[in-house]
Amino acid sequence: MSIDGRPVDATASAKSLHWLRRETGLVFQDPYASLDPRMTAGQIVREPLWALGIDGDHRARVREVLAQVGLESDAGDRYPHEFSGGQRQRIALARAIVHRPRILVGDEPLSALDVTVRAQILELLIELRKTTDLTLLLVSHDIGVVQNLCDTVVVMKDGHIVERGPTQDVLLHPTQDYTKTLLAAIPVIPDR
Repeated sequence: MSIDGRPVDATASAKSLHWLRRETGLVFQDPYASLDPRMTAGQIVREPLWALGIDGDHRARVREVLAQVGLESDAGDRYPHEFSGGQRQRIALARAIVHRPRILVGDEPLSALDVTVRAQILELLIELRKTTDLTLLLVSHDIGVVQNLCDTVVVMKDGHIVERGPTQDVLLHPTQDYTKTLLAAIPVIPDR
């Protein structure tokens, strides 16, 4: 795999992959487990700026990005346990984008959230894609989320790619049996 022609080597040293960490942000499935309970939301969001050696007014950037993800101005002074699951996922998202990455990797970022909050975070991700020119790499079993967020889809089985292409083409006209089986497993409400 490469990004802008630059190879990504999983066996490379941490120092040699510093450029990759600068280009990417990560949002994990469980917003509570991914946040350090001993740190305030502001410290959590500010940490990538410090770790990546990014100059500037970190406090101002944290306030800006917390507002961008829909959190109130005092959110930076509170601890993870003081937030709802959806708010914690917004903190995780703020941490992932605070350093202005070009690529956002979401590992099932909506699966641990209730339906209403999922819709809110989905809209937030759509808005971020539009306003920040962010590339979203999404790992998901939720076809509805994939359909709403992704331009291209890659279907994998046992770690191997079985089908890829424009999302609508793959979802509406799958060519591989495995993809057809996955799509057939989506529950539907029958007509009356």
